Amino acid sequence: MAETSLPASAAGAPGHPERARAVDWIAVAAGSLGALMATLDISITNSALPQIQGSVGATGTEGTWISTGYLMSEIVMIPLAAWLTRVFGLRNFLLTNAALFMLFSIMCGASHSLEWMIIGRVGQGFTGGAMIPTAQTIIRTRLPRTQLAVGMTIFGLIVLLGPLLGPVLGGWLAENVSWKWCFFINLPVCIALLALLIAGLPADPPHWHEFINADWVGIVGLSIGLSSLTLVLEEGQRHQWFESSEIVAFAVITAFGFLLIGISQFVATKPIMRLSLLRNARYASVIVIVFAVGAGLYGVSYLVPQFLSLISGYNAEQSGDIMLLSGLPAFMMMPILPRLLGKVDFRVLVISGLVCFGVSCLLDTSLTAQSAGHDFVWSQLLRGVGQMLAMMPLNQASMAAVSREDSGDAAGLYNMARNLGGSVGLAIIGVVIDRRNAFHVAALRESVTGNSSIGQERIAASAAGWFARTGDAAYAKLQALGQLAAQIQQQAAVITYSETFYLLAIALLACIPLALLLKTPAAQPGRPPSSAGH
Repeated sequence: MAETSLPASAAGAPGHPERARAVDWIAVAAGSLGALMATLDISITNSALPQIQGSVGATGTEGTWISTGYLMSEIVMIPLAAWLTRVFGLRNFLLTNAALFMLFSIMCGASHSLEWMIIGRVGQGFTGGAMIPTAQTIIRTRLPRTQLAVGMTIFGLIVLLGPLLGPVLGGWLAENVSWKWCFFINLPVCIALLALLIAGLPADPPHWHEFINADWVGIVGLSIGLSSLTLVLEEGQRHQWFESSEIVAFAVITAFGFLLIGISQFVATKPIMRLSLLRNARYASVIVIVFAVGAGLYGVSYLVPQFLSLISGYNAEQSGDIMLLSGLPAFMMMPILPRLLGKVDFRVLVISGLVCFGVSCLLDTSLTAQSAGHDFVWSQLLRGVGQMLAMMPLNQASMAAVSREDSGDAAGLYNMARNLGGSVGLAIIGVVIDRRNAFHVAALRESVTGNSSIGQERIAASAAGWFARTGDAAYAKLQALGQLAAQIQQQAAVITYSETFYLLAIALLACIPLALLLKTPAAQPGRPPSSAGH
């Protein structure tokens, strides 16, 4: 990093800790605002998807590309951000991305066809994806160690709240204003972001030799490998996985891309994806844990609204209110978390977070067909505590485990692992739900046969009720059978959701041994953290 990226604070005079200047905090605010906008737009279209599909003339299957296009391009850009920052300079790179993000948002909001909408969402993903790891890099390089915990807490809060607030905000805008404002709302945010970037980041010249001498083998491999992998994970279950020739083709492209990434580790002077960082056991343990936490975070963000919608009959806004409960602990813990990060061993915090997160999932394994939003209150609150206790130390531990010069590459891998964990987790959840639901439906149907006295009694009672209302015996029998089939489907879904929450809990609790490898950075004011973790 250039000297301009280091904190312009008092240089650690004896007895006086370093303090960041106002301009450093402006830079942190700019990075955080950009990251919030990018994480928010991952899920802001989820609740508004029916309205968007109707306006652009997309079917249900085609409409999923509105979300998939964003995720696919974002996950490719995240590990490229460190290299592009070196090529263009941090200020130039972020200013360009903020301006392009605004233009792509306008394109999405003004779209009248699926093609233009997907192009706009892919552009949003590329430009938004750059803002997530660069926010972490700004915090790492602009704040002294004594204030690093505050900056990382802000970043971690944004990463957690973005996916939670997205569906709530998108659903409210779609219901009360227009789905177009899911995109147009980015305009004032981008204007504020541009102003903060200009005020907070110093001008730095581009380094075109970094572009010319880049690891093009790794760049090509990363681009085709990660984008194809995202497509396989997002679309695999819908197309019956490898029964589809398209999924097979994308899987082959994924393998070829990963082969190119592997080759680049040996032939490139500066590999685009610094997998050598994973030789550091402490950093590698952070990556594995954040992968699992990402799967849990995105998995729960999918499961809870699905349960509330299909079983409890909640609409998007009502489900959003329940989802926001997990954000309350984040706000309540904000004042004390930086102090905890400075005084409590990271291993204790992360293990406590994983236990809270895992137990919150176990609480949701006791749900029934009569469960409603109030049954999620305690699990959501405990989940919010667990996410904060796990994610905050992991954010800081990922940076503390590498040198300041490697912080950009480390941030890219860290954020890619979290998003990739989410994609893998959702793909596995999709498989589990489809297959276990079919299994439970078949098992329940077998138990309710013509020889089942309980089943026959239920049908007879229901048919009598319908006959009393309609006076048509044949119609009453059909309605009774339909009700029983619907109850079987509902009970099978409840059992399936309980099993899925149980699997998430196991995955999170299994990461506890890895947390023992984490190391709490020593708080030594005035001393650069460049050797931490090595």
